[in-house]
Amino acid sequence: MMSNREIEKYYESISPFELKNKLAELAKNNYETIMLNAGRGNPNWVATDAREAFFLLGSFAIEEARRDLSRVGLAGIPSLKGAGQRFEDFCRFHSDRVGSQFLINAYKYVTETLGLDGDEFITEMTDGILGDNYPVPDRILKNVSKIVDAYILDTMCNLELPPGKIDYFAVEGGTAAMTYVFNTLKENYLLCPGDKIALGTPIFTPYLEIPELKDYELEIVEIKMDENNDWKYSEKELEKLLDPDIKAFFVVNPSNPPSTSMSKEALEKIKTIINTKRKDLIILTDDVYGTFVEDFKSLAAIVPKNTILVYSYSKYFGCTGWRLGVIGIHKDNVLDKMIASLPKEKRVGIHNRYESISPDPENIKLIDRLVADSRAVALNHTAGLSTPQQVMMTLFSLQELIDSDSRLYRKCMKDLIKVRYDELYKAMEVEPPNLPSYAMYYTTIDIPHLAEKLYSKKFADWLKSEHEPIDFVWRLANNKGVVLMDGGGFSAPEMSVRVSLANLDTKDYKKVGKAVKELLAEYYEAWKW
Repeated sequence: MMSNREIEKYYESISPFELKNKLAELAKNNYETIMLNAGRGNPNWVATDAREAFFLLGSFAIEEARRDLSRVGLAGIPSLKGAGQRFEDFCRFHSDRVGSQFLINAYKYVTETLGLDGDEFITEMTDGILGDNYPVPDRILKNVSKIVDAYILDTMCNLELPPGKIDYFAVEGGTAAMTYVFNTLKENYLLCPGDKIALGTPIFTPYLEIPELKDYELEIVEIKMDENNDWKYSEKELEKLLDPDIKAFFVVNPSNPPSTSMSKEALEKIKTIINTKRKDLIILTDDVYGTFVEDFKSLAAIVPKNTILVYSYSKYFGCTGWRLGVIGIHKDNVLDKMIASLPKEKRVGIHNRYESISPDPENIKLIDRLVADSRAVALNHTAGLSTPQQVMMTLFSLQELIDSDSRLYRKCMKDLIKVRYDELYKAMEVEPPNLPSYAMYYTTIDIPHLAEKLYSKKFADWLKSEHEPIDFVWRLANNKGVVLMDGGGFSAPEMSVRVSLANLDTKDYKKVGKAVKELLAEYYEAWKW
């Protein structure tokens, strides 16, 4: 029979997301407490304005369909001519319905601020919400693309890029984006087995796990954030990117789990490296938490021609079940040029891969290769995110764009997270970190650091030397009924824990903090003896 330490060693080899499931099982078996699971970052809030508008828009879409054909149980296809005027009339007639004012404001914004044709926009929305056609264009619907562009430039790029310079592919959330990007970079010889890629660590664990799969067999070089300097990237660490053997730099910004965004100095350093020495460096930036930081600036705004932008709507709008995300690539990017300059034998292979979808396969843009590869190329004609999902994405984007002056939704949500954050640290009886550009969606607690702060360095050293790195989260689940994620699995310091501030009631964070402090005290009593 294995000892507790042997069991812990056994589980240390798996993903922290899989380990979390085991911890939850342990916590459920603890009959003295109610399980508190702050492990997974699924938010326990939903953005209401866009959803209310979505359901009312569905009613209008049914009316539009019945104008064309109305029989028992079936209707026709919404028509274009006069759709905008009928939509405005509908909203006025139903002014007492929840969501009507949002739809009026949204229509005004897209027609007056963005200059879109009202009939085309409304027809795209009604046709889309009914889901009666394949997504055309398959990459992203025409008007959806323009609205998403306005949203991304506003929230991710601080309006530093002009509109219309980024191509978008609407995808099934950030996880689909990751899968598609890794696969297409491989299929187009931009990443090959044995190549080096840099990862900004700590990082969302799939970025650590995917490169090691036999599908890719990539060598990882870590660009490490400095825990002792507000989780910033040092100039020395970023200079690793000068290595010409490093083909790409993958980063989550703001980070996961430290939840801090890149400093201005780090952004400028990367810009200098790319503009002077590494013009061929591919950047992938996963900016899902960017909307939680004021004046956030993505690498897509700093080095746009080298950057693949991944953004998911899931956390900010509380819509993980909707699976909404986009991949954005600048129209004039280095990746397309790199594919064009590949050796002849590789270009022949690429030609053969895509020749069924274009008479000129070598000149297909990378963004369109992503679309094709998402459906194994042969099913390219049925590619694309479902149209009702794209409508929901549009309404979420418009919710933020309409609210761009006051940011009431953002302020309300950030206030909620901040209260939870303060309750957690107050219960541990330590000052919460005051980090710059802090998304605060997660917080990373370095347990040995906490042990040294509350007790002594000798105790902290003993804690690390005499226990497995996952021992703390294991005992926390088994003895206290609290599930947190192992920070070491994210390439954060060993025996650190990731606490999601998004998925428990505010009062529960006091209980989580109290459980952490109590368990640490129990270790301390064992050490004294």
